[in-house]
Formats: sequence, C-alpha cells, structure tokens
Amino acid sequence: MDATEAEFAVWVGLDGGKGKHHAVALARQGNVPLSRELPNDKDVPRDILREVMEHGSVLVVVYQSATVGALSVAVARASGVQVGYLPGLTMRRMADTLPGAAKTDARDALVIATTARTSPLSIRALALVDDERADLTMRCGFDRDLVQQSTAAVNRIRGLLTPLHPALERVLG
Repeated sequence: MDATEAEFAVWVGLDGGKGKHHAVALARQGNVPLSRELPNDKDVPRDILREVMEHGSVLVVVYQSATVGALSVAVARASGVQVGYLPGLTMRRMADTLPGAAKTDARDALVIATTARTSPLSIRALALVDDERADLTMRCGFDRDLVQQSTAAVNRIRGLLTPLHPALERVLG
C-alpha cells in the first residue's frame, strides 16, 4: 500500500468478531486516543470514525476483510476513510514482537494499529469491488466454512463409529 506515515494522523486497528469488534486508534505520536469494544452494528463504526477523524486523516486496518470485517470495511469506505488489510500471518508475527502473550481482541487490535503505524509496507490495499461481487465473496466464504465444518463433523462421526462397528467401515468404504 502506498501509505507513508506522513499521510495519516490516526491508524485504527480493528479486530473483528461475529458478535463484537475491538477498535484501537493510534495517533502519530503513539498515544491511544481510542480503545473500545464495539457491537457488530453499522452505526457504531460510523460514530467511532467520526470521533477519530477529528484528529486528522485516518487509515482503518483489518485482518479479516471478507467475513466479520466486511461491514466495518464498507462503513469506513462509505465514510471516505482509506482501508488497508494486514495479512494474518504478518499480524501473528508482529504480535510476537510486542510485549505480552495473551491473545485478546484488544491486544490484536493494538497489534494491527501498531503495525500499520510503524510498518506501512506490511499493509495491503483493499481493492474496491462492486457491491454484488463483495456480497458473493462473503457468501462463498460462508459456504466454504460450512462445507469444511460439515466434512469435519462427518469425519469425526466416522472415526468414532468405525472402530466400534468394523462392518460399517466396509459399507462406507
């Protein structure tokens, strides 16, 4: 992403979850003007963005852009805020370099914001896509998750039943 430190006054790291998110905003000096748990609701990120935009230009960075982070990405874009993506492996490696070992939403959001502020070359641009494509991408992601969960459940059941009933293994193949 062509984002130098001088372009932004605030970096917002967003750790998304199904029911709630956690946002941490870092100012250029490294202070934390915001660290807050957010419900998964479109109005809350909008309010948070308004609050941090008072400090200057903002970059919102997520590491889950297609699933639980999709709403926040859409809200940020609709608010005219630039959005970046931190790959999960990079995020985990950066987390290992910071003090503390507990994996919490607040710490993950801080890792994302800190990485965006101090290592801008690790942030990837999220290409704009039309609404239909974004919707299909999100739905396909959920479909893949369901298929994986279904396959795992079938394999667990098969693994539990076949040692007890060897004839079942011959039937199932």
